[in-house]
Amino acid sequence: MELFQRAKAVRLRSHHDKYLHAEEDEESTNQDRNGSSKNAKWTVEHIPEYDNIIRLKSCYNKYLTASNQPLLLGVTGRKVIQTLPRRLDSSVEWEPVREGAQVKLKTRYGNFLRANGGLPPWRNSVTHDIPHRSATQDWILWDVDVLEIHVGNPPPPPIPHSDSLDFGSSTPSALSFKSDRFSRQESTDSVGSPPKMEGRTIYYHVAEDNGDVDDENVQGYSLVFNGNDVEQLTRKFVEETGLDGVIVCSRSPLNGKLYPLRLYLPPNNVTMQVVLVLPNSKVAKEFEEQGLL
Repeated sequence: MELFQRAKAVRLRSHHDKYLHAEEDEESTNQDRNGSSKNAKWTVEHIPEYDNIIRLKSCYNKYLTASNQPLLLGVTGRKVIQTLPRRLDSSVEWEPVREGAQVKLKTRYGNFLRANGGLPPWRNSVTHDIPHRSATQDWILWDVDVLEIHVGNPPPPPIPHSDSLDFGSSTPSALSFKSDRFSRQESTDSVGSPPKMEGRTIYYHVAEDNGDVDDENVQGYSLVFNGNDVEQLTRKFVEETGLDGVIVCSRSPLNGKLYPLRLYLPPNNVTMQVVLVLPNSKVAKEFEEQGLL
């Protein structure tokens, strides 16, 4: 909580080195590398009754809100949006929980503000959830950049729905609380060339509910995998995409139908093309009926 004690405006930087952004539709939120945008700035409001709860207000004068709207069917995470409710309730209240040099932001019901990676529409989305896999535990950690501070005595408690403080005036030098893993300021989505890795390149698409794949109009993705064990590859895809229970499939050269990969991949690290099938999809149920899972 001490990170926000004198903070007037902050930026929140996710594990993916992207900032929490208020979308221009004045309703959605996402992650973006442009930390210099006004959309990455959030005004901090303290709540009179509590010394460990805050509200965060976007540049559109709306509150960061933990909604009940699911991001995707079958996925536990729910949308984090911007709202201006008539009555300020617990959905706009966040409890900062210190984690070393970073912070978790917890809802009043125990979920955490989560920055998602993986495939679109999952990628760059922001939800509130409780991560159950070790691969996504860091997705609820945020670096806090304090951009404006209150000088002198702490400010009086805000009046509900009062106008937010002016975003246009910022101090010449911003106080930043940074973790050791991040020491640069980025304003574009450019990244350096990745180091060369041993292993095979695997190209993949995510199938629709019935197993169809639009690989002509939709660009696929790829990863480098060192090994030939299908179970290890499946875990790699779960970490890469954030999709639990995904089924790694190949396409039959005879009839083009999908079938789950079993046990081992082809030898000699040959390049592969695979299709990921979601566990609750129609085609996954057909696999079960056919005894393929």
